Amino acid sequence: METMQMPRSRRFDLALALVASALLGACASPSRTPAPVEDRTGMRVAPAPAVATPEPPKLPGAENAGKPGYYTVKPGDTIIRIGLENGQNWRDIARWNNLDNPNLIETGQVLRVQPPVAAAVATADGVVTRPVAPASASTAPLPPASAAASSPRGTVTAAAPTLPVNTPPVAPGDDEVNFAWPTGSGAAVLAGFDEQKNKGVDIGGKVGDPVLAAADGRVVYAGAGLRGYGNLIILKHNNTYLTAYAHNQSLLVKEDQAVRKGQKIAEMGSSDTDRVKLHFEIRRQGKPVDPTRYLPPR
Repeated sequence: METMQMPRSRRFDLALALVASALLGACASPSRTPAPVEDRTGMRVAPAPAVATPEPPKLPGAENAGKPGYYTVKPGDTIIRIGLENGQNWRDIARWNNLDNPNLIETGQVLRVQPPVAAAVATADGVVTRPVAPASASTAPLPPASAAASSPRGTVTAAAPTLPVNTPPVAPGDDEVNFAWPTGSGAAVLAGFDEQKNKGVDIGGKVGDPVLAAADGRVVYAGAGLRGYGNLIILKHNNTYLTAYAHNQSLLVKEDQAVRKGQKIAEMGSSDTDRVKLHFEIRRQGKPVDPTRYLPPR
């Protein structure tokens, strides 16, 4: 009743005060509604672009791998051994493959080991091709004895490759050679030919005994760059036959020198072996054959 008797203005002021108090209380009370949180767990992240692995560079001549007349370099190979195993002058192999430094060849590299074929020549009977004859000398650099001995040995990682060994029958032909024994008649044969263990014959003697050319030919290698052979001479007699003379004490001929059958080319020694001896090989088209099948009986 007392409120109803209050003046109108007083009642209006009281109402405003109550409303203001209610509003202030609402603003002061903390909100219990959590703030919205953005959920990022479902977002997709674009994958990083794939990086293409570059293919390893192909080694020279890889396109010729497996073709006749080509050879794939194996661990332990040197240009000299490849020449011996394929019946070629290492200089010719270097020239056919444009090798600036014949000491630098890589495992897996493919080398031409047969002469390139010349352009076809027309004849009355048809069209034929003729191989280019290997040159007796080449412009390829000659590895000095020190380089030949150090570089190939320094890069050898495995034993020399074992190639098939065959002993073809001796048949007459344009390339057949009349071989002579490379030592005096009194020298004893210490070890004979063996397809797996000995690719030639070992002949005994004394230090300084003469080593003779088994036939006319040309020196295609003279040095100590082929492991297991010591001071070595290789003679090329024609497109079919090579002979090798290993373990010498001294070499008396130089590369590209022509020699005659029976000429003294070296002196016997024990380089890279356990005793004084001459290791003598005959290679037919690069494959070792039993020398006693080609030498006259003693």
